[in-house]
Amino acid sequence: MKILFGRAVVGLLVSAGLIGVFGVSKPERKIKYKRESSLRRDTPPSRAVFVENQWADSVFSKLTVEQKIGQLFMIATYSDRNETYYRYVDQLIQNYHIGGLIFFKGGPSRQAKLTNRYQTKSTVPLMIGIDGEWGLGMRLDSVDDFPKQMTLGAIQDNRYVYRMGLEIGRQCQRLGITVNFAPVADINSNPRNPVIGLRSFGEDRDNVTDKAAAYMKGLQHQHVIATAKHFPGHGDTDTDSHYTLPVLSHSSDRLTETDLYPFRKLIADSLTGIITGHLYVPVLDNTPLLASSLSEKVVTDLLKKQMGFQGLVFTDAMNMQGVSRGRTAVEANVKALLAGNDILLYPESVAESIKRIKDGLLKGTIAPEVIDEKVRKILRAKYWLGLNRLQQILPSTLNADLQTSTFRALTRDLCEQAVTLVHNENHLLPIAALDTCTFASIAIGGGGINLFQQTLSRYAPFKHVVYAEKPTTNDEIESLLAQTAGAKVVIVSLHDTRRNFNRPFTITPATIDLLNRLQQKARVIVSLFGTPYALKQLPITSAVICAYENLPDLEIAAAQQIFGALPFKGKLPVSIEGMYNIGTGYETKALHRLFLGLPEQVGMSSAGLSKIDTLVERSIQAHIFPGCQVLVSRKGRVVFQKNYGTLSYDSYNEKVTNETLYDVASVTKVAATLQAVMYLQEQNAIDLKQKAAHYLPELIGTNKANITVEDLLLHRSGLVAFYPKLWERTKTGGGGLMTEYYSSLKDSVYSMQIAPKLFSKSMLKDSVWKWVVQSPMRKEVNGKYSFVYSDLGILMVQKVIERITNQPLDEFLSQNFYEPLGMMETGFKPLERFPESQIAPTESDFSYRNQLLRGTVHDQMAAVYGGVAGHAGLFSCAYDLAILMQMNLQKGLYGDRRYFQEETLPFFAKMADNANHRGLGWDKAPANGESNYVAASASPLSFGHSGFTGTMVWVDPKEELVFIFLSNRVNPNAENTEINRKKIRRRLHELVYQAILSNEK
Repeated sequence: MKILFGRAVVGLLVSAGLIGVFGVSKPERKIKYKRESSLRRDTPPSRAVFVENQWADSVFSKLTVEQKIGQLFMIATYSDRNETYYRYVDQLIQNYHIGGLIFFKGGPSRQAKLTNRYQTKSTVPLMIGIDGEWGLGMRLDSVDDFPKQMTLGAIQDNRYVYRMGLEIGRQCQRLGITVNFAPVADINSNPRNPVIGLRSFGEDRDNVTDKAAAYMKGLQHQHVIATAKHFPGHGDTDTDSHYTLPVLSHSSDRLTETDLYPFRKLIADSLTGIITGHLYVPVLDNTPLLASSLSEKVVTDLLKKQMGFQGLVFTDAMNMQGVSRGRTAVEANVKALLAGNDILLYPESVAESIKRIKDGLLKGTIAPEVIDEKVRKILRAKYWLGLNRLQQILPSTLNADLQTSTFRALTRDLCEQAVTLVHNENHLLPIAALDTCTFASIAIGGGGINLFQQTLSRYAPFKHVVYAEKPTTNDEIESLLAQTAGAKVVIVSLHDTRRNFNRPFTITPATIDLLNRLQQKARVIVSLFGTPYALKQLPITSAVICAYENLPDLEIAAAQQIFGALPFKGKLPVSIEGMYNIGTGYETKALHRLFLGLPEQVGMSSAGLSKIDTLVERSIQAHIFPGCQVLVSRKGRVVFQKNYGTLSYDSYNEKVTNETLYDVASVTKVAATLQAVMYLQEQNAIDLKQKAAHYLPELIGTNKANITVEDLLLHRSGLVAFYPKLWERTKTGGGGLMTEYYSSLKDSVYSMQIAPKLFSKSMLKDSVWKWVVQSPMRKEVNGKYSFVYSDLGILMVQKVIERITNQPLDEFLSQNFYEPLGMMETGFKPLERFPESQIAPTESDFSYRNQLLRGTVHDQMAAVYGGVAGHAGLFSCAYDLAILMQMNLQKGLYGDRRYFQEETLPFFAKMADNANHRGLGWDKAPANGESNYVAASASPLSFGHSGFTGTMVWVDPKEELVFIFLSNRVNPNAENTEINRKKIRRRLHELVYQAILSNEK
């Protein structure tokens, strides 16, 4: 069997500081190091890595010769085999007193069960190892991967790498793993290296050293042994030691200044383990065909004596052909121990090797103190690992404990930090303007529509093309060009989905031709989800992104960085000959757009937010609403977005999706009308203290002549709350609809849609406005009008806006807000743009329109006003509304565009009416905490609005929180008010606050 990649899992809690490890790494464009001319300039550390202890001495004193020898063997094992195989491992442990196991392929639960089993078979507790360079997922199913070390090499803040090491160490501890054969400390200075490649942090010795140290410290702070590999350095080889003996022909000075440098620094910084590589290094030992792992000059003289390493020395896998050439497995095992290695990793011919070592002790060819020294060190290490207090691995919750939300959040953090922008012509990226551009994307090699393309679609309308294989013919190129014709920006993603990632990632000539021809017609952005060495094959396009590997989190991050939701921060950890220097990477600014993430990234709890599922599902079962959308964002990051249920109770196949459109009812007041008012107010186009009659002369001489715009926004204008006569007067005495106004068929006369199958004459809208002007007023109390929530007042505000802008409200909002913000699903009269199947139905209206309302506004007054009204009529989805509310939270800034001046939103959102908890247009949290829809925990700074159909938007600047809830609780009957009686929105909102971790409050 072969070890394909090395990994280590146990760490040392050291007293050394972390300042050097956690500094910001700044790779140089040209690597030039201070010369260290002698190998003997290394200064050994002054203290032992594993100190003497009574437990180790006590165990050692009781060991037989056979038991001592057995401690030097760490055999390979698997958790995906059968019982016959497991019994064979039992026998090896019991008969030969094996000191440790290294687990390869299998699964966490099976490995935990076997570890418990094998530990009970062993007299001395076993070291348990794993080869987990990018986490346990490298070897075990059902555990996700961390990014590979080359990807991490692009990160500029090494604290992230430390956190990864810490998390891998935690996972190892949970699974009973005590040694992780990581990090790789090789400097990958040879781009044709067939075995290291992406496993290395790169080709800059300082970057490699700092990141290896960060990873090491994370592991060791969890008391998991970290093993730097492959000593004395496997980075500048062009053959694979699994199959042959690679030659490292560096001079003594070159070896000292480059390959040995990371090992020397790690040794001085508390390193607990090293793996010796199977390499031929003539400058160190020119014995023909002698691997460095078998060389006493390399292992004892150089590593232990000159460099002063006192931790555990492991061989690389002893079944590899690089070590076995010209000798038997037994001969190789014995020679490795005599060379100075402490533990034989993955040895073959275990029984024969133990016998040969015992014979050597008896004959005097092997000194007993050589074995004793190694065994004492191993036992001291086992004590440091806590194996003197060995505990059973608890199988319950194991998978959940390994795949925690913290783990997932950290993976996302690492990916966001790593993606590198290596070329950016004319500062194309990040893309700020959305409404002046058309977009297409081509995914090559990624299978179906992938997360990269899905995430792109959150920011702009895209024509997506997927090409599962690499194009090879001109016909294929022509087809791709035709499908993306007309797009001003084309984003091409290249996906390397192979498991054998160290083989060259070939980009076909047809793909290169495609990129060149696209570049002639559009601005082309290439995103490479594969080895950075493949950049050499790419032509120069408008922008080039290196995302290193095909991980889902890298796809999400890169897409968001293109649109400035996240900044680009990564730097190339390797040079690309003739194209890019090491350290290349444009850093961009964030454009303050919403971006995707996980709750733990913003101080929230995934478990806490998951309680939303239970409450919503129970509400659906109780027929409070048939389905809904819930979205939570904090600090600009969407951390919870879920869709529940169906569009109606009798349509089980129509599931709620991200694209489902809801009639948001009175949320229209703040998501539409108020946005226009704030915009016009800061332009001095509207004066809130001015009378509405100033803008609407038809009010002069009426009972509404003295109403100010401010009165309308505060609902203290004296207008009635509700005025059914606006539609009742269009009905016959028998309750039918007058043909004077309505028809079931649309034509040039009956052109205004009232309901899906009901149309009216366009002049009805003018009549409705006339009737509003003629509507009665309430009585004044002490010369003032009291607060009464009135839809008529906001309809009047709409009329003011349209007179000032000389433009219909829906057109004004689309041009100035929705389109530039990227709110692709938001607008009035959705049936003009979207299929009915995408829209959640509201009520089956038997009192006025006599049909199911789907795609036309539920509110009767808005309906007779043509579907575009200041108080109702807007349709949207949760994500679009989150964009708008985030812009308001950011005081008018979004996507590098300022929609309002910084002082405008706070002016409108401050408390203007304490008694009725109102701002100017905005609803506010009641001071007494009593509300049907606002959480008691909402801060006094918070603002938002609710809607009659079962909707709500709420923004809390104190917690940087946005909460969106959309439902169609009025389906099929608006008399269903259980959502208010049971305060579902309030309870959901409160769960969001409870999910904010206590240390963040």
